[in-house]
Amino acid sequence: MDNLLAIILSATALATLFNILLKRFNIPTIIGYIITGFAIAYMYNLGRNNESLTHIAEFGVVFLMFTIGLEFSIKHLLGMKKDVFFYGLLQVSLVGGVIALGSEYFFVIEKKSAIVIGYALALSSTAIVLKILNDSGTIHTVYGRKALGILLFQDIAVIPILLMINIFSNQTSSLSSLLLQTLYSAVIILGLMYVVSKYLLNRFLSLVVWADTQEIFIASVLLLVVGASFLAHTLGFSYSLGAFLAGMMMSETQYKHQIEADLVPFRDLLLGLFFITVGMQIDLSLIAQNYGTILLFLGAMMAFKTLVVFAILFFSVGGRVALKTGLALCQGGEFSLAILALTSSSHLISAKTSQILIVTVVLSMILTPFILKNMKKIVDAITKEPNNGDFMIHSSGIKDHIIVCGYGKLGQEIVYRLKKMNINYLVLEHDINLVKLGQSRGEPVYFGNAAEKSILKNAFVENAKAVIIAINNEKKLILLCEVLKSFDAPIKIVAKASDYDEKKLLKALQVKHIVNEGREAAKALLKVAMDEETEIIN
Repeated sequence: MDNLLAIILSATALATLFNILLKRFNIPTIIGYIITGFAIAYMYNLGRNNESLTHIAEFGVVFLMFTIGLEFSIKHLLGMKKDVFFYGLLQVSLVGGVIALGSEYFFVIEKKSAIVIGYALALSSTAIVLKILNDSGTIHTVYGRKALGILLFQDIAVIPILLMINIFSNQTSSLSSLLLQTLYSAVIILGLMYVVSKYLLNRFLSLVVWADTQEIFIASVLLLVVGASFLAHTLGFSYSLGAFLAGMMMSETQYKHQIEADLVPFRDLLLGLFFITVGMQIDLSLIAQNYGTILLFLGAMMAFKTLVVFAILFFSVGGRVALKTGLALCQGGEFSLAILALTSSSHLISAKTSQILIVTVVLSMILTPFILKNMKKIVDAITKEPNNGDFMIHSSGIKDHIIVCGYGKLGQEIVYRLKKMNINYLVLEHDINLVKLGQSRGEPVYFGNAAEKSILKNAFVENAKAVIIAINNEKKLILLCEVLKSFDAPIKIVAKASDYDEKKLLKALQVKHIVNEGREAAKALLKVAMDEETEIIN
């Protein structure tokens, strides 16, 4: 007990000290936690596979996935189906397959062992990537959403990878029985969560809120999160997948924002512990003996993972977004560490090979915050934004202006009327051809993704009279509203709803100023029809 208390006190003191020092150099706190784990392991001679501590730390990822799930309803996830199920499947399949082939010859191991290694290393770090994307606000960008979609599929892919380990190490059960068991488990968990979400969850949370005690509310949410995670794990899935599904269920309730605010401290505390356990995996003597092998494998893995993501996304989102997404997902992940440890304990790979791979994954995770922090510089060095010097926002200190997001047909009509009314305005547009069209007309149309917080800040959104959203893409509409709502200052958002579902969605996003497209068109048509003196509106 005394030793445990000493470890906790030492870890807390070192984490605080390291992060204060690193903050002076603007280095992410994740690195401080990893260094703390490394130091604690050597100070107290802790084993590198401390299972009890690792299991506790896993709940950092669980709560992270839960808070991510809170941001997504079933409708949102279905809207991301291409990112999750198409791009995610391509990424895992291609990366896993090629690394498996390379590992077979590189480490001189059996094919089945190489397959497990390949698909373990195809996974990326949900904990690091999503934490940094959330903290920086880039989760709402195009590349942030693409990265999230692929990460979600990777989390799902953990299930068949674990199934493979069972098949390769267990000769008593047949493949068909294992697959059938997984199918039964998936039906059970999805069925239970559907019933709970539809018939029980709102009633339960209403009763808890009626009690008017914050600790009971927090305890109830913790019960639901841990319960869903435990259920998923019992049925053969990952803890984090269960937590994500629980978050999606609660995203449909009116208590979503309160839940998120109350659980953030638990998430951050346990995530810190998770990164400490990552640091405990570092073995200096092993690195010294095999540094050439580790560096070679590290460089090859990160470069190849980046190239694969770049290749599969290039034609749909362009080079810059594809490259950003590839760089964000180039590391190994927390599930990679767990799978490699399990593979070693199942005697599919040697302890030495396992340690080399674990150290490689840990080093890639350490490098990731620096890559994400300097993302723009790295991407700019490789590929430049098209003619970005001509399309930057040059305005300075403007206020009481209207920001129009989108320069399509609707945006052009809005600009025309703003000009007639002599109102200050600027337009944000991500289609370079429309930007050129607007600027050829002498309009203040600037190139930039309006869903990026930095772009909106450059447009002085907090000083604006209103933001008019003139885009027709529902997904982009949601992203933009979420980013606008994340500012400290209240921003007047004006958006159109083409149908009842879209209006309902905007209300759920707390957008107060909604124009019903059909209703306003009907009013204008009736006005012209009933008034003989009225001319057609130009």
